[in-house]
Amino acid sequence: MAPQGISVVEPSGLAPGPFCAMVLADFGARVVRVDRPGSRYDVSRLGRGGRSLVLDPKQPRGAAVLRRLCERPDVLPEPFRRGVMEKLQLGPEILQRENPRLIYARLSGFGQSGSFSRLAGHDINYLALSGVLSKIGRSGENPYAPLNLLADFADGGLMCALGIVMALFDRTRTGKGQVIDANMVEGTAYLSSFLWKTQKSSLWEAPRGQNMLDGGAPFYTTYRTADGEFMAVGAIEPQFYELLIKGLELKSDELPNQMSTDDWPEMKKKFADVFAKKTKAEWCQIFDGTDACVTPVLTFEEVVHHDHNKERGSFITSEEQDVSPRPAPLLLNTPAIPSFKRDPFVGEHTEEILEEFGFSREEIYQLNSDKIIESNKVKASL
Repeated sequence: MAPQGISVVEPSGLAPGPFCAMVLADFGARVVRVDRPGSRYDVSRLGRGGRSLVLDPKQPRGAAVLRRLCERPDVLPEPFRRGVMEKLQLGPEILQRENPRLIYARLSGFGQSGSFSRLAGHDINYLALSGVLSKIGRSGENPYAPLNLLADFADGGLMCALGIVMALFDRTRTGKGQVIDANMVEGTAYLSSFLWKTQKSSLWEAPRGQNMLDGGAPFYTTYRTADGEFMAVGAIEPQFYELLIKGLELKSDELPNQMSTDDWPEMKKKFADVFAKKTKAEWCQIFDGTDACVTPVLTFEEVVHHDHNKERGSFITSEEQDVSPRPAPLLLNTPAIPSFKRDPFVGEHTEEILEEFGFSREEIYQLNSDKIIESNKVKASL
C-alpha cells in the first residue's frame, strides 16, 4: 500500500481527526491512537486499523510520555483548538526539535490564527463562516447543513489527510517535516471554489433554492414515488432531458422550454404528479440502463445490495458483520487493504505500544500505578 511503513501517533479527538487517521490506516499507515483516561470506547467509531493507548497528557509525566512517543513517528494529526498543545508543552516547536522529520498536522475548526481560532464550533458553524451554508436550502426556507459530512469529514479529515500526503512527498525531497494548518472553514471554502468561480454566471442568478443546481430546476431534484420512496433526477443536458421526458411519457412539444426558469415551479408540480403514480421499483425498471440521469434514492440497507455496488465491491464487511464503505479512491497498483478486524478497545494496546517505543516493564508498571496510563487488556472467554 502507498504509505506502508508510515507511523502515526494520533491524540484522540472528535470525528474529523479519527477519520483522517483511519484514511491513513486504510492505505497502509501504522496508527497509534492516544485515548484519554476514563473513556470506555471511541465515540467516533473510526478506529479501524489502529491501536489504542490510554494516556493522560494533562499530567506533566503523561505529557513527557507523549513527547517520548513522538520522537519516532512520521505524522502527528492534532485535533485541538489553538494553544491546547502548547499548554501541555507538546507544540510543534518542541516535538520537531527532537524529531525534525515529524509532520505535525493541526486539524481545527477555525485555524491557528484569527479572532475565532480559540473558539469552539461544529460543522454547521464552519459551514456558516465559509459562506457555503448560505447556498444550501430550499427556496423560502432557512439554510440547512447536509448532516455533518461537509466541514467535518470532507473539508476537515480528508483535506488534512491530503495535506499529510503532500507533506510526506515533500519530505522525500527535503528530509524535513513541517506544520500543516488544516481547518474546516478554509477547507469548506476551498471545496466551494466552483461556486466562487461561477458566481457571475447564470448558474446562481436567482435566490437560494431557485437555481438549476440547488433544487430550483424540475430536472435536478428529487421526487416522491407512489410507495413513499424517492427518485433523484439530474437530467441537465438536452439529450438527457429528452430521455427523462420520454420515460415520464410526456411530450416535449407540449412542454415549456427546458431552461424557461419562469415555468420551473409549474413543471416541478407536473413532474411530481407523474412520479407519484408509480413505485420506486417501477421507475427503476423504466430508467435503469438509460442516460436519463434518473436513479433511486437508496437507503443504507438498499445501497449494499444494489447490483452496481455489489459488482464493484463498494462495501466491506468486518469480522463482526458490520458493513462500511470500501476505502476510496481505488489505486489499481497499490489498493487500500482495510482491516476487517473489530476496532480497538480503548487502552487495549497500552503496554504493547509503550514496550515497542522503548519503555521498560518497570516504567510501565509505575505509570500504571500512578494513573498516568490505563491498560484495558481483552480477557479471553473460557
